[in-house]
Amino acid sequence: MKIDTFRLERYLGKYEFKAPNILCTSDCQSLTAGELLEICGESEDSYKNVWLGYTETKGSPNLRKAISALYTSVKPDEILTFSGAEEGIFIFMNAALNPDDHIIVLYPAYQSLHEIAKAAGCSVSFWEMDEKNDWKPDLNELKKLIQKNTSAIILNSPHNPTGFNFSKEDFSEIVKIASDNSLYLFSDEVYRELEYQKSDRLTAAADCYSKGVSLGVMSKAYGLAGIRIGWIASKDSALMQKLSKLKDYISICQSAPSEYLAEIALLNREKLLAKNLKIISDNLELLDSFFERYNNIFEWVRPNCGPIGYARIKSEKDAESFCIDAVEKAGILLLPSTVFSDDNTHFRIGFGRYDMKKSLLKFEEFLKDRYNL
Repeated sequence: MKIDTFRLERYLGKYEFKAPNILCTSDCQSLTAGELLEICGESEDSYKNVWLGYTETKGSPNLRKAISALYTSVKPDEILTFSGAEEGIFIFMNAALNPDDHIIVLYPAYQSLHEIAKAAGCSVSFWEMDEKNDWKPDLNELKKLIQKNTSAIILNSPHNPTGFNFSKEDFSEIVKIASDNSLYLFSDEVYRELEYQKSDRLTAAADCYSKGVSLGVMSKAYGLAGIRIGWIASKDSALMQKLSKLKDYISICQSAPSEYLAEIALLNREKLLAKNLKIISDNLELLDSFFERYNNIFEWVRPNCGPIGYARIKSEKDAESFCIDAVEKAGILLLPSTVFSDDNTHFRIGFGRYDMKKSLLKFEEFLKDRYNL
């Protein structure tokens, strides 16, 4: 397979572990293994006694049972675990789609949600979000994008990088559009459970549609990116069998210690969510004040879900150069919109970690110096 460079990952690979002030991360505050064990009321011996042999390809029964509790009707046997969400995306795009298929992708988007399909021979149409309408895309445009060979709609809600979340009414209409055209609805739900109002939480695609495919991961809402556990849930048994067969050629199975840590974290997920939602809430207040003070430089559509937002730079025409200057001159890591194949006018800012306040102060210093404020 020939595939274009993953721009976001190359950008983070260059700067993420060198920059002292990280202001773009999409995951929430992480923990040590010891801290997680303590929060979950588990002893160190329970971790030490994890058997380090092969695990089941689908994922351990206990882990899949814990994952199934995130849904209303999905059973443990309708879940397949992966090494992070990225493997799940890769396997779905290659197992479910055929060369010459057409897919529709909500845009801007995490690059793998469209790039892998392109590399597999598919054509892609972008369903563009409308910044002037608080990032809400036009449902009529979605209908117009459907072609005779369309096989899937690719969603991400809560959305990366904007922090947008569909209303329940609009999501129901999307499900109907997919159903009326017998399309897969691949729903990247990795930021689910980070809604600021629990009443805004959408029904998982796997719970409401026979061809709905829900993607989840431990990295975002729970802040456990290092354990590399993701999953796909779907009631489409034929599809799940295809995914399993392709997984045999990639990771085969997951790490046993990671499965154990993911299981206990999910059993105690309300504690982790409460911690991370409090961090997000506190940091969002700081950001609201920050963007109000600098509204001559930035335009900010306040997100309604998750730990990330998408700010427009009004004062300059080159967001990428702005971000590179910020990290190379001041050690402040922002994520330019160009890594999302978007126009060169925005950057992603992340606010799911304790140290955001410190990094935001450094960002202000950078702005004052750059604009002689």
